[in-house]
Amino acid sequence: MAITKLPRSGIADNSINASKIEDGTIAIAEVSGTISNAKLKDGEIANAKLSNSTITIRGTSRALGTSVTVGVDVDWQSVITSNTTMVVNKGYFVNTTSGAISMTLPASAVIGDTIAIKDYAGTFASNNLTILRNGHNIQGVANESIISTARASIVLVYVDSTKGWLYTDEHNVADLQAATFITATGGTILTVGDYKTHVFTGDGNFVVSAVGNPEGGPSVADYFVVAGGAANGAGGFRVSNSAPRSGIPAPTMSPLVAAPGITLSVQTYPISVGAGGASIPAGGSKGSNSVFSTITSAGGGLWVNSNYPGNQNGGSGGGGGAYTSWSPQIRAAGSGNTPPVSPSQGNPGAAVSGLAAPGGASIVAGGGGGAGAAASGPITVSNGPGALSPNADGGIGSFISDNLLGPTAPSYGTPGPTSSTRYFAGGGAGFSQVGAGFVEGGTGGSGGGGQTATGSDTAGGANTGGGGGVGYNTNGAAGGKGIVIIRYKFQ
Repeated sequence: MAITKLPRSGIADNSINASKIEDGTIAIAEVSGTISNAKLKDGEIANAKLSNSTITIRGTSRALGTSVTVGVDVDWQSVITSNTTMVVNKGYFVNTTSGAISMTLPASAVIGDTIAIKDYAGTFASNNLTILRNGHNIQGVANESIISTARASIVLVYVDSTKGWLYTDEHNVADLQAATFITATGGTILTVGDYKTHVFTGDGNFVVSAVGNPEGGPSVADYFVVAGGAANGAGGFRVSNSAPRSGIPAPTMSPLVAAPGITLSVQTYPISVGAGGASIPAGGSKGSNSVFSTITSAGGGLWVNSNYPGNQNGGSGGGGGAYTSWSPQIRAAGSGNTPPVSPSQGNPGAAVSGLAAPGGASIVAGGGGGAGAAASGPITVSNGPGALSPNADGGIGSFISDNLLGPTAPSYGTPGPTSSTRYFAGGGAGFSQVGAGFVEGGTGGSGGGGQTATGSDTAGGANTGGGGGVGYNTNGAAGGKGIVIIRYKFQ
């Protein structure tokens, strides 16, 4: 009969030890329940006597009773020498001696997943390691990472979809971001050096699919936005210059004070290019606005004759008017920079004063304002030839450098008195009818300002935003259509 229990009185203290029990004598089936620690004498059962005498830590079998140091939770792999998709909780010795290598992060990850990388041969500086994000953010940004420091050691831990993989341990690492640049489409695209210029001569979309970062190009783009001109004020002229990072040269970019550029984001920016205002025989109207993002340039102001007294203000103002055919009267010139922006987008038209008595000057129109200067004036009127003092010239426009547009620059704007520049937003010329039909005309401002000649006038230049010339027979030609130009660093 098997003995199922030994009475405590039958066993002297410390009388049972390992030497008293033959190996393999006690089987699990012969033990009911558990044997508490109180039933065992300290140190008397060796690890070797246990059925599980080892424990596996990170793929390695460790004997019970031995010590092990637990660091970053990764399982180090053999040396990598080619492009590899990484697995969570593993470490990679990467050897780029033979050329650059890309290591792709796992397609899926949960919080706490860890990956470690070590420059095996100290060659990351000469042959970079690129970490491909595989749909995840790295350091909270949707950019790949480039490791370009020799002997770099890094540990990435996944946290969430917002930040993605974060670097929790970095050694000998100077740069963890791959260089990125603005990428966009829309309009006519010109390439000049490391910069792209998008020219819009009509409405369209500027579509940004990627932005820059500090290691590549900035996310800032410079703009040039000119509105449509009228008969005879020029359209508003607004320009930015974020040099030196934008690369738009200063001061030849423009003599005007330039605002900072616009920081782009990945989105579609609708572009509106303002139409020129209708000629007065066609109804007369101010120029239309041009718009890019937060930048709106105002259409040019209309010459103020007796039929259109309320539309003279605008990006640049229309000229003033004087009339004696009906009764002596003077209409005020239009103000520029309306609505006001800083820096100013334009200048006023010329005022008219010194009206002669009936039988002298019957109609007088001041020149329209331009982006670079107000129209010449105020104009005084007297009887007979030479009635205008000074001549009713439109205000000069302003310019941008040919460097902005490259070899296709002659396709846009008009040549100005300054070499290697293209002018825009010149004011239209005014005129005087003296007595019975004699016409004395002014000159349109550089930048598409329309001219006045005996019995005729010319429209503002296409895509210059120039004001139309004001002549006796037509009382005012149409303004020129505007233009929008966007420039950024792309490589």
